[in-house]
Amino acid sequence: MRAWFLRHKKLHIWLMVTLLFLATYFALRRSRTLMNALANYVTTPLKRGMASLCSLTEISVAEVLYIALAAVTIFYAANVVRALVAGPHRGRTLYRFVLTVLCTGLTIYAGFCLLWGVNYHTDSFQDRSGIVARQGTAEELRTLTERFAAELSRAANTVPRDENGLFAGDRREILAAAVSVYENAYEAIPCLRWPDVTPKAFCCSRAMTAMDFTGFYFPFTGEANVNIDCPAAFLPSTAVHEMAHQRQIASEQECNFVAIAVSTMSDDPLYRYSGWLMGYVHLSNALYSADREAWQTVRDTLPAAVVADIHANNEYWAANHTSFTEATQKVYDSFIKTNGDPNGVKSYGMVVDMLLAYYG
Repeated sequence: MRAWFLRHKKLHIWLMVTLLFLATYFALRRSRTLMNALANYVTTPLKRGMASLCSLTEISVAEVLYIALAAVTIFYAANVVRALVAGPHRGRTLYRFVLTVLCTGLTIYAGFCLLWGVNYHTDSFQDRSGIVARQGTAEELRTLTERFAAELSRAANTVPRDENGLFAGDRREILAAAVSVYENAYEAIPCLRWPDVTPKAFCCSRAMTAMDFTGFYFPFTGEANVNIDCPAAFLPSTAVHEMAHQRQIASEQECNFVAIAVSTMSDDPLYRYSGWLMGYVHLSNALYSADREAWQTVRDTLPAAVVADIHANNEYWAANHTSFTEATQKVYDSFIKTNGDPNGVKSYGMVVDMLLAYYG
């Protein structure tokens, strides 16, 4: 056993150090004070610096790193297979391969915990903003859904549309405008004040679609990445959502609320429309469950252009839903839960309670 340990000494030390780090993190993350200090003075400044550095290129550095990791993994696995087929010491080779993969995976996970997981255990957006989610009555929900439907209907005439009547905002221009979209929200919600950089268009967006992602925040580079393959009507509010993650907001429900609130305050008609649209979808889904007749009444007030945008979005995601999509969502759900959010991906739907608190 000693000889076996010494033969792979560096890998064993790597594994033990990583496990020790993770054990320490899970033990200390219960301290809100410590997590706040770690996020405010260490991890967040580091990520802001990385985001500024990565903003020097329009290319998503996160995407480059993912591709590089995939290429290295394939190359390494191919070499291991060749060694197993042609070389001696197959047991030793296989053990080293498994240990290397385990150490690498745990190290990446440890990095996510340090750079992102801590934000699940700091003061939340609700703590910092004073906008606390609350449950409302069915009548309150209906009234707010009617308000969003009315605002959405007015905003529908202010955005460009293609020959099919669908939202046709230029994706590149939408992302370029994102750096100023938060400005109007600073007075109403001061904790959102933050230096912004342009969100990144993810070139391999079809891969994101296959995983049911409209965007993601990459803590290793501090970049907000968005899916530019899916229908563009939700792109502005999605960009605001991912930029909310850059503001130390981990909760998906809180980021969706921020996306809606900030977008609807914007001077940019594309962002306003997208914000009212995202808010209406969340509210109408909740109203459908609470009072289907009221939902239908509100739905009938929407102009054809809005209905077309909603249908196009639904059809896109339905057409791209596969067993791989479900598997990916289960993995992501588990990741969220292990970082302290018991709702997992279901927390996306809880934004309604925050909308009722803020707009109700």
